Amino acid sequence: MPSSPPRRLIAVMLLIPLVAALALWAFAWPAARIAPRDLPLGIAGPPAAADPLASGLERDHRGAFELHRYPDEAAARRAVESRAVYGAVVAGPEGVRLLTASAASPVVAQLLTQAVTARAPGRTPVPVVDVVPTPSADPRGGVLGASLLPLALAGIVTGAAVTVLGLRGTWAALGLTGAAAAAGVAVAALAHSWLGVLTGDWWAEAGSIGLTVLAIGAAVAGLATLIGRAGIALGSVVMVLLGNSFSGVTSAPELLPAPIGAIGQRLPPGAGGSLLRSVAYFDGSAAGTPLLTLSLWAALGLAAVLAGGRIGKPAPAGDDPVAENRTATAVPVG
Repeated sequence: MPSSPPRRLIAVMLLIPLVAALALWAFAWPAARIAPRDLPLGIAGPPAAADPLASGLERDHRGAFELHRYPDEAAARRAVESRAVYGAVVAGPEGVRLLTASAASPVVAQLLTQAVTARAPGRTPVPVVDVVPTPSADPRGGVLGASLLPLALAGIVTGAAVTVLGLRGTWAALGLTGAAAAAGVAVAALAHSWLGVLTGDWWAEAGSIGLTVLAIGAAVAGLATLIGRAGIALGSVVMVLLGNSFSGVTSAPELLPAPIGAIGQRLPPGAGGSLLRSVAYFDGSAAGTPLLTLSLWAALGLAAVLAGGRIGKPAPAGDDPVAENRTATAVPVG
């Protein structure tokens, strides 16, 4: 029996503030607590010059950096280019200079510049070399961060459309895969060929985008197959409120409160952002973990969709005992 209007009114008045509070917690709280937490940072140079610098950084920024030692600048540069560290401080007789990779995170590059400058005598500016810069078309790296929510929405719409249109089993899997592949090509054409904000291998970028959309869409469709259309709502909440806000794509996972950054990298939006950054700016370095994460989400979602299609497939007429009984007891007319 439907609830009375006063009860529905009370439900709405209680639900809306709850949703608003949840959204504020998911988006605003991590942003308000941004700070380095075990951020990988390289230290290069002879021990006589590098050791005091490392000790000073550990003392002044306790728990902020995870220091990696390298014998010289060349080794530190390779570590930055392979995404093993976000930057590296090179100490030597001639002084200190900083290697950064703004393509990995403009926010981190700025943070490292401030931290190293604070250690310099008289806070004099430290020479900074941007080893992997952001593209000139997107110097602040804002487009990559802004693209994550549209990709999440594209995946959610794909999973919801497959469910609402009644596609099941193999047809649903083909719909999810085809739509994701088309989305990857379309977004790569816009972001790489037109806007010029992605500068890596075109097909690798298209594949990364398509796999992100597929992982999200398959997860939503798989949940809908398992628990009904409520799975669309659940999948949307997980991918947008948690996956997008915990992704760290606008800053870095290591800048988010623990364990938010780690959780975000295990969800498709965060993994998709990391994978796209790797293939677009770092020649695929450090792409293995996010690629595996997205592949697992896509495989599990597609498996649920395919299994649901087999379970929901109607039995052949010859195997229907009720139909056979009706045939056997039918009385011919005339």
